[in-house]
Amino acid sequence: MLTGFQNSPPGTEILTVQAADNDDPKTDNVRIFYRLVSQVPESPRALFRVDRDSGVISLQADSMEGTAPQYTLTITAEDAKGLNSSCTVVVKVQDENNNPPVFSQHEYGPFHLPEDAHVGSTVTALSARDGDERGGDSWLVDYRLESGNEEEVFTLVTDRQTNEVSLVLDKVLDFERESEYILVLSAQNPVALVRGRYGPASTATVSIFVDDVNEGPVLSQSHYEVTIREGEEPGRVIATIRGYDPDSHPIRYCLRGDTKRYFSIGKYSGELKTVQALDREENSTYTMEVVAEDGRNSSLSASTLVTVHILDVNDNSPVLVGDYSWKYLCTPRWEDQALVLASRDSDGPQHGGRLNFSLSSDATVRHNWRLTPINDTHTNLSLNTPNLAPEVYTVPFTISDSSSPPRSTFISLPVTVCTCNVRGNCRTAAKQLQGMPTVESTVGILLGTLGVIGIILIVVFTRMSYQNPKPPSKVSQERVPLKFSL
Repeated sequence: MLTGFQNSPPGTEILTVQAADNDDPKTDNVRIFYRLVSQVPESPRALFRVDRDSGVISLQADSMEGTAPQYTLTITAEDAKGLNSSCTVVVKVQDENNNPPVFSQHEYGPFHLPEDAHVGSTVTALSARDGDERGGDSWLVDYRLESGNEEEVFTLVTDRQTNEVSLVLDKVLDFERESEYILVLSAQNPVALVRGRYGPASTATVSIFVDDVNEGPVLSQSHYEVTIREGEEPGRVIATIRGYDPDSHPIRYCLRGDTKRYFSIGKYSGELKTVQALDREENSTYTMEVVAEDGRNSSLSASTLVTVHILDVNDNSPVLVGDYSWKYLCTPRWEDQALVLASRDSDGPQHGGRLNFSLSSDATVRHNWRLTPINDTHTNLSLNTPNLAPEVYTVPFTISDSSSPPRSTFISLPVTVCTCNVRGNCRTAAKQLQGMPTVESTVGILLGTLGVIGIILIVVFTRMSYQNPKPPSKVSQERVPLKFSL
């Protein structure tokens, strides 16, 4: 098999065939003549020739363009006596890239795309025709976007089986930013073009219009964090929600999740305000949703979360916690005996912190009583003197927080002091149980009960005397004869 280029010039040698004759070389019997007997497939014009004497096979046609890709030649070698033999020569015509790809149209479109078209959508499909042998490198077409796609909004996808190219959307469209695209598309072969050039027919223009679609508002932040001191005067603007509408429509703002209605928002300004003073002790954090709606179509909206953090201020005084009316201290003093006093401050640790107990500056109070801290919120109250007369005392002291300046609460605590028994408990006389009768009341009740019983007996006997008459005397009874029953 031999290979030749389709654009080889006439006379280009392809192959030399040679035959041998075993006759006497001194005679004319060894002289051999060569002849082209047949060509498959046949052609209307002579493509090949064989030199009669040398056996050189050469190209006779001016060009092999448009011919078959392969030819089978039968060559005969014959001597002067007519004796001959033949051989087969296969010539393959190798395609050269001498045809540039050309578009069937110079302009395509305009094509319309909505601005909300999905990325990956195909805008159009087109192809450039190439006259070279199908399937070879000279027939393949490489497409390229020469201009109009500087932001890489579109991309090309080529089918190598058909040489068709698809123009595909590669980025989200925005009518307000760009409403029209004019793309210049070129078509070239992957191999160099032989004796030719790419002209205007190898380029095409594709026009694309972006159709406007009503879009919803866009918010500048997905989450707002706001900090405000508790007790601030209502009506203060704590944040401004920023948004814009791509279609320049007005935006309306509203709140969701503000169940206690502590806040308000400007319908068109987006200014978030407090409606009432906030109390951190009630709730230290509030979270709500701000919704921005399209002024012409409320179904188009965007939302953002707003978290409001309430900063603590020292607005609560510490208080004494618990009931101490049933507790006592006994005298003479027992060293391990004390009242454990508890306190609480509703403010946060920054202002509450350690709570301090301090006795009043009165000398007698400080002589009789002592306060010993246990932790940040508890302290021991005990006797500071070995002996104190048993009675109920009022102990004055102050509880202060650790803020600056501190907040304080003055306490006057009644404390019972009693005489100690051997176990360190109060030694007291037994008291009458509530609801139990005394001896006097018991005797009175008993006498009253007996009197009532006596009256009842007198009434009973009196009635019996009227209902039963007196029996006859003994003399009268003897005068009445006895009756016998026989």
